[in-house]
Amino acid sequence: GGGFLLFRRNTVPRENGGMFRMDGQPSVIIPARNEESNLPYLLGSLQVQSMEGLDLIVVDDHSEDRTRAIAESFGVNVIASPPLPSGWTGKNWAVTTGCKAAKGDILIFLDADVRLAPNSLISLLAARERMGGVLSVVPYHQTERFYERLSLIPNLLGLFAFTSPMERRNPAQGLYGACIVATREDYERAGGHEGVKGELLDDLGLGARFREAGIAIHNYIGHGLVSFRMYPGGIRSEVEGFSKGAVLSTSKLSPWTTLLVAIWLIGLAVSESAPFFLGTQWGIPLGIAYVLYTAQIYYFVRYTGMFGRWLPAIHGISTLFFLFVMLYSVIQVTFFGRVAWKGRAVQVGGKRGDGAGGKGRGDGGDSETKGTGETEAARDGTGGRPS
Repeated sequence: GGGFLLFRRNTVPRENGGMFRMDGQPSVIIPARNEESNLPYLLGSLQVQSMEGLDLIVVDDHSEDRTRAIAESFGVNVIASPPLPSGWTGKNWAVTTGCKAAKGDILIFLDADVRLAPNSLISLLAARERMGGVLSVVPYHQTERFYERLSLIPNLLGLFAFTSPMERRNPAQGLYGACIVATREDYERAGGHEGVKGELLDDLGLGARFREAGIAIHNYIGHGLVSFRMYPGGIRSEVEGFSKGAVLSTSKLSPWTTLLVAIWLIGLAVSESAPFFLGTQWGIPLGIAYVLYTAQIYYFVRYTGMFGRWLPAIHGISTLFFLFVMLYSVIQVTFFGRVAWKGRAVQVGGKRGDGAGGKGRGDGGDSETKGTGETEAARDGTGGRPS
């Protein structure tokens, strides 16, 4: 019951490219650090969109691979991200750099691992114009390897957080950072990424800024239009990616959303104990619960991502993966005061924090270091490099 209360099949309405006429020019801003494997998919999908005059900007975030060369091969505007100022996290600085170069009065922010179906941009822009405010999309998760499919339960829980009807009244309602569409006027009125420059969870903080400015938020799921392949680089990047926001994001949710997610998750874990109670009086009711949860997960997965034919039936494996990610996140945040991402440790407050007692929030409390503890500024004299 908790799952059905949380989940909304809120897909982006499809729009025929020949029927929609847009006022203003859109700019697509793509922050990219070491994204040589992802960029060809995204830029290739942007080339087949039925739109003319699209302003495409890739911000090369101090990549150490062929990110810049690949972006240039597609003929897009490639900008080198300047040295990271004090108090900024890497992505926020890269996105802000892209905004300054953007020509359009409608801003589309896309992560480099996003992939768009034909006419996706038309549909996104039409939905934003119809609904007003700012729009974000939780992409459909494409997976290819078994370790990627372990993220089934984390993906479902993340989807719950963004489709939960209780979030509509949450003053801290978040956006999903992989795909955001807003007018430049609304974006600047909300303070943009500069307003959350020191926050690790920039999309959640940005959503709260839009709400404070009185701008409506509309979150959709991307089934059929917007997808991504999150962690093709291995299970380590997957663990780091999910764990960097696993604990911190719960503080942003409505208490009712958190309660229902907890109830659903506890019920799921209890049902997964059914094999241990076979032959007892609990065997049959727990077995029925397991079947009901499995049927529900198969329904949700249709709109969440590709997780294989059989993994949703043996979802206990993914539940264990989720619990491991949460434990890892708690240890990183509570005991070390930092989380790892793309070879760097991002300070979030704690024992090894900077004494600010928080996550930074633009006050210089967020610093980025190499795994060895050597700061980027000390290593290359640039004052820091974005993560």
